[in-house]
Amino acid sequence: HVQLVESGGGSVQAGGSLTLSCAASGYIFNTHCVAWFRQAPGKEREGVAFISRAGIATYADSVKGRFTLSKDNTTNTLYLQMSSLKPEDTAIYYCALRFGLGCGFKFQYANWGQGTQVTVS
Repeated sequence: HVQLVESGGGSVQAGGSLTLSCAASGYIFNTHCVAWFRQAPGKEREGVAFISRAGIATYADSVKGRFTLSKDNTTNTLYLQMSSLKPEDTAIYYCALRFGLGCGFKFQYANWGQGTQVTVS
């Protein structure tokens, strides 16, 4: 059973920074695709960034150059470093893990965390 637990959310002023963490138990990040998604009030969930088994990170255009995705395979933790935050980054951020081949926003993710709120004012 895979459990994903996000942390690190909070409130920050525009232009500020936050780092989100996603700790996994029950599975190993370095053998699967993991990603961050977000959902703002009244909007559909959207992909933020994902990292493949090979360790290659891909970002949504809206966050490219501002967010950095990384993972620590020894601690099974995924990080999302967010800088130059904008009010439009306000959302609940979710960590997700995918089994099987393929990695990207349009694939199905079997496991999700509970989410962490990020508010930018």
